[in-house]
Amino acid sequence: MTTQQARLPSVFQVILSLGIFLALAFSFTAKLDLPIQLALFIGWFVIMVLGLKLGHQYKDLEAAATKGISNGLGAVLILLSVGALVGTWIAGGIVPTIIFYGLKAIHPSIFLLATMLICSLTALATGTSWGSAGTAGIAMMGIGQGLGIPAPMTAGAVLSGCYFGDKMSPLSDSVILASSMSGVEIVEHIKGMLPIALISYIITGILFTAVGWHYAGNVDMGQVETVMLAMEEQFVITPLSFIPVLAVLVLLAMRLPSFPVISFGSLLGIVWAVMLQDMTPVQAINTAWAPFHISSGVDFIDAILNRGGMESMLGSVAVIVFGLGFGGLLEKVGVLHTIANLFERRVNSAGSLATSTIGTAFMGNIFGSAMYVSLILTPKICAKNYDRLGYQRKNLSRNAEFGGTLTSGMVPWSDNGIYMASILGVATLSYAPFMWLSFVCIAVTIVTSYMGWFVDKVDDKQTAAETMTPAAEKA
Repeated sequence: MTTQQARLPSVFQVILSLGIFLALAFSFTAKLDLPIQLALFIGWFVIMVLGLKLGHQYKDLEAAATKGISNGLGAVLILLSVGALVGTWIAGGIVPTIIFYGLKAIHPSIFLLATMLICSLTALATGTSWGSAGTAGIAMMGIGQGLGIPAPMTAGAVLSGCYFGDKMSPLSDSVILASSMSGVEIVEHIKGMLPIALISYIITGILFTAVGWHYAGNVDMGQVETVMLAMEEQFVITPLSFIPVLAVLVLLAMRLPSFPVISFGSLLGIVWAVMLQDMTPVQAINTAWAPFHISSGVDFIDAILNRGGMESMLGSVAVIVFGLGFGGLLEKVGVLHTIANLFERRVNSAGSLATSTIGTAFMGNIFGSAMYVSLILTPKICAKNYDRLGYQRKNLSRNAEFGGTLTSGMVPWSDNGIYMASILGVATLSYAPFMWLSFVCIAVTIVTSYMGWFVDKVDDKQTAAETMTPAAEKA
């Protein structure tokens, strides 16, 4: 039987197979203390069995899994390079210097708001939420712990800022992907997101400010002074340590590829470790691979700085590889297409369009285990509904972006969830409730869509098909 004869899975088959996977994922992580890698690995065979039953050949299913992996290997390279960056920047005193001056300058009452603003600007300038979390995000996590702010809450502020800046940047890979797959110009895509994103950003900023005032009176400034003194004893604290940070941010803002730029940043960390921290070249180079080790006697410092190196990322690499392969199998078998077809009969307004698109994108993250899977599949699946109802494709690109990007960090086995948990040192399910920008933005999108606000119909003289670009037609 050839793949041309294969059929789409039924709703029952989809529920059964995905139910088995979700049961494995949650039981392994929450109950049995087993690695999520094993759940994803077993999930491959669950979907393969379904694919064989539907008429697919094994060699085609295996090819789909390997194709899914190959399409996402860029994320693996960036993950490893960021691991090297973190290790060398800690050894070189770069991260400790940022934390030191941050503790000295930022008042606890505005810390969460400042965290969101700083990470927003970093992501906006560089076009990468990953690079922003791996630089400004790590520093803000350290400052937050020094001020006594709960780590999951700080992580929520970091991610709120990183994802907002990333969405508003024309340099962002996800912005380019979401717009091109929907057949929309990048500028139009950003303009379509801007009103809802700004409203959500202001609401989120107010929330973080209010919570920040709550913690301001509970900060032990004596503890802060102890941390700063311990930092000075362990590292040479100097403004020169900001040079590698500025160099990396400028190169990323110049739209140079992330992998070589971040790798260059780790090289600067090695140089700084040798020149300023009196490490031998061999010791400094090793921090790019193995986690940096320090024993300062201050629990906070040891917890935040004993980390980094490519070795610490290998578990995350395995999750991403298995997750990408799982997403490739789901696309081949047609699981999300079956779900989308089920939704199609209920889509009859701008509000239901937004809800179904965001839901499809979220499922792309849950079952595709990667943001890129979500941003590729969602426009393909949902475009016909926008064309059928006469809504412009920039509504599609906006809803796919919000649903795919803003929820990617909430899924423990997705590429973003794994990366952010590894970089920030907080479990995905611990920081997810504090990703307030994501929740607010999705809620505002759905509500305003049902109200008919910020929704654009196709002009009377223009058909939906005419709004498509060649990139969308290829998609």
